[in-house]
Amino acid sequence: MTDRGLPPDPWARFRTATRARIGLGRSGDGLPTAALLDFQLAHARARDAVHGAVDFDRLAADLAPLPSLRVHSAAADRAVYLRRPDLGRRLDEASRAALAAGRWDIVFVVADGLSAAAVQAHAAPLVRACAERLRGWEIAPVVLAGQGRVALGDEVAERLGARLVAMLVGERPGLSVADSLGVYLTWDPKPGRLDSERNCISNIHADGLPIGAAADKLCWLATEAARLKLTGVALKEDAPALPRPDAGLPPVLDGR
Repeated sequence: MTDRGLPPDPWARFRTATRARIGLGRSGDGLPTAALLDFQLAHARARDAVHGAVDFDRLAADLAPLPSLRVHSAAADRAVYLRRPDLGRRLDEASRAALAAGRWDIVFVVADGLSAAAVQAHAAPLVRACAERLRGWEIAPVVLAGQGRVALGDEVAERLGARLVAMLVGERPGLSVADSLGVYLTWDPKPGRLDSERNCISNIHADGLPIGAAADKLCWLATEAARLKLTGVALKEDAPALPRPDAGLPPVLDGR
């Protein structure tokens, strides 16, 4: 018992290890006011993330001096994008005509996905960190895709002639994190690729996987993909363990 005669909160020590809502308590038949308001705030943030718009002009400025170009999916607006996932996986006609083939080792494609907040906050730092680690690689201009889903990167990469595509996309927001970024890596991208042919790195945000660690893991996977000429379930994850957050970044990876 505490000095005030109240029992100690048995869930307190578990809350220090998770952002999940556990042991919320109750007030009569409902939640305590603080827990209810916190839930409503989290729900509002999740809705804002889904319906928000990425400021691609600002994102292009954040990526500089890396060059970038803009494309758009066949989903004309957000409402269509949410109702028709298939259109979010295809380029519109103007974007198809604008992409010229080259000889690139990798292309980074950044799409809004289901969290504009995640893309705005984490995409540019992650791409820049990867570019520093992939020195010697031929990296295509970063493609900024409006109303895009994961598979859109396959068509973009095929038209650009890239051997690998790293698709950065805002993840579906939950009630504990609304700004989580995911990355999908695909070797020999082309329309029709299966999800089993991709490697995914998820939960990139301030309270999840840090930018530096995500860049290390993505570049390790890209290097192995280029060596083995495959991605997905056939590319086994045996990268070194992630460093402690306070241990600093490991040496720069050799991209070849």
